[in-house]
Formats: sequence, C-alpha cells, structure tokens
Amino acid sequence: MIHRLPLMLERQWRAQCAEVAGQAAPAEGEPVGLIVPRSRCPSCMAPIRAIHNIPIVSFLALRGRCASCRAPISPRYPLVELATALASAAVAWHFGFGLQAALALVFTWYLIALTGIDVDRQLLPDALTLPLLWIGLLASLGQATGAAPPVAPRDALIGVAAGYVFLWCVFQAFRLVTGKEGMGYGDFKLCAAIGAWLGWQMLPLVLLLSALVGAGVGVTLIALKRHGRGAPMPYGPYLAGAAWIALLWGPVIVDRYLGLAGLR
Repeated sequence: MIHRLPLMLERQWRAQCAEVAGQAAPAEGEPVGLIVPRSRCPSCMAPIRAIHNIPIVSFLALRGRCASCRAPISPRYPLVELATALASAAVAWHFGFGLQAALALVFTWYLIALTGIDVDRQLLPDALTLPLLWIGLLASLGQATGAAPPVAPRDALIGVAAGYVFLWCVFQAFRLVTGKEGMGYGDFKLCAAIGAWLGWQMLPLVLLLSALVGAGVGVTLIALKRHGRGAPMPYGPYLAGAAWIALLWGPVIVDRYLGLAGLR
C-alpha cells in the first residue's frame, strides 16, 4: 500500500486534470491496484513468486537479492514488515484478545501506512485519513466509557474538531508570521482522526510528543547537514508515532505527569 496507493492517486489526478482541460486521459500502461498486478522486481520486472514474498523470511532466505536477477532488494521492505509485526505484537500483548485489540490493530496499521507514504511522498492521502476518522467515530458509538480505543462518542467528536482546528490555527499563524505554509491539510485530517480514536484528552500529549520529537529530529538532521534548513519535512510520522504511544501508554503517562505536578 505504501508504494501503490500514491501511484494510483497520481494516475487519478492526471486523468482528472486532463478531463478538466478537455484532453484525453494520458496513457498510463498497465492498471495499478492494491492487489493487482503481482509484485515485481523493480530491476528486471520479473513477477515475484509467492514463496519469495513471505514477510522478512523471504528477504533473509534470498539474502536481500532478487531471485531472478540478483539485484539488491531495498531493506525498507523487511524493515516495514518487522516494524508492523513488532507493533502488532505490542498491541496484542497490551490489549489481549477481543474487539479492543482488533480496533487497536486497525489503528496501528493505518498509522504505519500513513507514515510510510508521508516519508516517501510528503502526502497524507484522504483515502486513508478520512476512513480512519470515520472508523474511529463509528467505533465510539459502541463505547460508553472513556477508555481507548474506542473512546466515548462525545470525546471522539470533540477530539475530531479539536485536532483539526488546533493544527489549522497553527498553520494559519505560521503562514501569517513567515509567509510560508508549515504543514499540509493532510496533517489536520490525521490529527482529527487521532482525536476520533483517542479522544480530546489525549491530544495535548500527542501534539507535545510529536512536536518535541519532530523538533529534535529536525535539529539533528540540520546539524549533521543531512537536511536543509528551509527544506520541508513531513510531520505525519511524528503525529502517527505519538498517537501510537498514546494508544498504549497515554493514560499512564498523563497520570504520572499529573502526579509529579501535584495535580492529582
């Protein structure tokens, strides 16, 4: 999904632009979907056999090379697979067996896909952020308490509005001061979706963690001259990472902070 969904969206956008301009849709070659065509080696275009497409195991068995042309396989594939497996195991361990764990897994997988796409393309597509938001809202209808996930409907609705409006205000203030756009609308929608899943109570923690980690990574990359001072940097991965931490340990972190601050 991380690789294919942006390609699908780009084709749709080009076709829509051509339609608006009164032109014929550009020839795009073979249709691309989330399931078809079969995965192929980007070097020799040979179809990848099912036995060679087992997560992590196939990469290790093939020693990181294509079975047909022996071209190196990007390590990003096993890294994403490993991260997904570890995150899923952590969620299952934390929530146990049941609907709550299933919902937490859905939330986790969406966050991983959005992180990968934003890192690659600096894009948080509506095709992922909006369904994530609606799933969170619908899941809240069956919840009467405030435990996440899902949260109570009132907390979810307030979370959606607060998540979107807060980042929109930050965006407008930054543009007013600097004349530049500091983030995209996809960040607003992702924050709204996080509010739907975790409730408005967790948003301050998510925003604080994402800002601290994002600033730390940005300063480090600039200091190491790996990133230009004015070059754009995706914010979605930090939001997603902070949301996943809040999903598992948010209430504990908030309770301990309030205890240390003498507020509880």
